[in-house]
Amino acid sequence: MVNGSNTDVSHLPASYRHALLSLYTTVLIGGVLSMSLMIRMLKSNVCSVTATAALNLIAVHILFLLTVPFRIYYYAADSWDLGQKFCKVVSAMIHAHMYLTFVFYSIILVYRHLTSFRPRQVESIYRRLHPLWASAAVWGLVLTVVIPVMVFNYGSLDHSNATTDNQCLHFGNIFSNREITYAALNYTFSALIIIVTLALAVCQLWILGRVYRSHKGMIVGQQEFLAQIKSIYFMLVIIVCFVPYNTFRFYYVSNYNEDLEAKNEIALAFTTFCCFDMLILIGKESFRPCDSICCV
Repeated sequence: MVNGSNTDVSHLPASYRHALLSLYTTVLIGGVLSMSLMIRMLKSNVCSVTATAALNLIAVHILFLLTVPFRIYYYAADSWDLGQKFCKVVSAMIHAHMYLTFVFYSIILVYRHLTSFRPRQVESIYRRLHPLWASAAVWGLVLTVVIPVMVFNYGSLDHSNATTDNQCLHFGNIFSNREITYAALNYTFSALIIIVTLALAVCQLWILGRVYRSHKGMIVGQQEFLAQIKSIYFMLVIIVCFVPYNTFRFYYVSNYNEDLEAKNEIALAFTTFCCFDMLILIGKESFRPCDSICCV
């Protein structure tokens, strides 16, 4: 991709561009369908923690999906003429989408795990801290701190010639300069995602084990088990969409080269399939009229 000259910079190989085009087109179509169906289903039922977190997930997915057409345009044209600042926004948004989605997944799972351990205490906390206020705090932090920092600093240390006037989405060569701070941040974020996922999975397995010990062979038909199915689905989305990429991220940052950057783009694209998560909730009818604490 880079040969050290400003006038002779090759782009992604055609095979990678075609694969990325297929992936992002699928994500865009499926994501828009998923969001549309979920918004129609939710209507005004936002009183539960799970429903509020789902609305936040919808907002995060929509913000990301707005940038997907520009990715499709770039990989189709193999050229970028919309300015490097906007390129950084589009490039950074996929990372922001992954981290924010993981945060809201974790909130949902932690809340559901806590209700399995101490339902009365969780209900008391719920009454004191309404999830809408918590959501406002998270978005306030994101809009005033996280996004401005990402927009102004993302790719700012990119001293190589990989990003030219007609190229975009190739900021990985920052790692070729052995910038310790950026590498450390990537290691930290990836490690946190893997560690938190492992902790949540252990809790989920412990809860399932407790339910099994309580009901033995009748577990499948028990309401307590059925209530855990949605949590299991969210865990699977995290494990399938986020863990493989963040595991690969360690190797990518440590051994950066142009070929690995192309593979990183493919792996990163697979994280966006979490946009289909709302279809899971639709299929399981997660937001029935009395499926929340505020209905008690």
